[in-house]
Amino acid sequence: MGVRGSDERSGALFSYVDLEVRVRKDHPLRVILEIANAALGDLTQDFDGLYSGLGRPSIPPEKLLRAMLLQAFYGIRSERQLMERMEFDLLFRWFAGLGVDDPAWDHSTFSKNRDRLLQGEIAAKFFQAVLAQSKVKRLLSSDHFSVDGTLIEAWASIKSFRRKDGSDEDKDGGARRNAERNFHKEKRSNETHRSLTDPEAKLYRKADGQPARLCYMGHVLMENRHGLAVGGVATMASGTAEREAALSLIDIGRSKRRITLGADKAYDVEQFVKDLRARSVTPHIAIDGHVRKSGKPRKTAVDGRITRHPGYEVSQRCRKRIEEVFGWIKSQAGLAKVKLRGRARVDAAFTLALTAYNLIRLPKLLAVPT
Repeated sequence: MGVRGSDERSGALFSYVDLEVRVRKDHPLRVILEIANAALGDLTQDFDGLYSGLGRPSIPPEKLLRAMLLQAFYGIRSERQLMERMEFDLLFRWFAGLGVDDPAWDHSTFSKNRDRLLQGEIAAKFFQAVLAQSKVKRLLSSDHFSVDGTLIEAWASIKSFRRKDGSDEDKDGGARRNAERNFHKEKRSNETHRSLTDPEAKLYRKADGQPARLCYMGHVLMENRHGLAVGGVATMASGTAEREAALSLIDIGRSKRRITLGADKAYDVEQFVKDLRARSVTPHIAIDGHVRKSGKPRKTAVDGRITRHPGYEVSQRCRKRIEEVFGWIKSQAGLAKVKLRGRARVDAAFTLALTAYNLIRLPKLLAVPT
């Protein structure tokens, strides 16, 4: 039986802590940090264009982006909580690039510097720089893809959805915080109303039986080999946004070789299928055969030339993995309800969340021999 240890705390005059030693050699963040640093090194000129040569030094953009990745990896809800964690967590300090004795940044300073990056299209360039790394590039399929969209709830209350002409303003001039609103028998639409909090957010519902919410729409293009996101964008919500975004994602950096595109039945529209064929894209789209009110089934735009091919069934199985992307960025990265306003900033946050999703998948994928 051993001797009981003492619970007394004794301070040390000197402390020698090597963060590199404290992080175990097989920690998944080591692989992620190596790829992230290589991608950040490719963005040096883009970073230089965002900053002036005068004034006080700001938070280095490389450290800022690594800290934002940690926020997504560990589901930290706010910049204040992130800075608190950065203060005492040695793993966070090692990944972000802070020394043991370096003070954590002030949360308001961090937020201001973050907004500068979000306005500079750095998130999209960082996303592409990660995919361009040789270790990552060899994991990606160049022939088979899937696309889908999801709703991202805006950082705005439904009470802020007011008439554009101002005819429904509060009698007290809006002096009361969170004043009551009576929507009974009031017809609201995006043509006549807009949110005073976030004017670019749209009132939309994606399916019958669901409530309409102020939201944006996030779109992802996924390669089918390992389910990694290779394209993403956030748009204003509308009935045609999914198909329009799918075409734009396909057009970005695409070669002329023929590819396949899996999608759900929301993309089963004749014009969209024609647009895909014009781009040498084989439409592996789920058939929308719901019965109309007249009792007749809806005519599909996907014909037997596609459905009889064995690859069609494979694409239909693979495309469902895109829901894993949406599930992770909403539950873990905090985009179920985005805490930013304006489409451009939401798009940057959405793209950065996709980058974090790809990075978090890489340690296991790279450990498997190909």
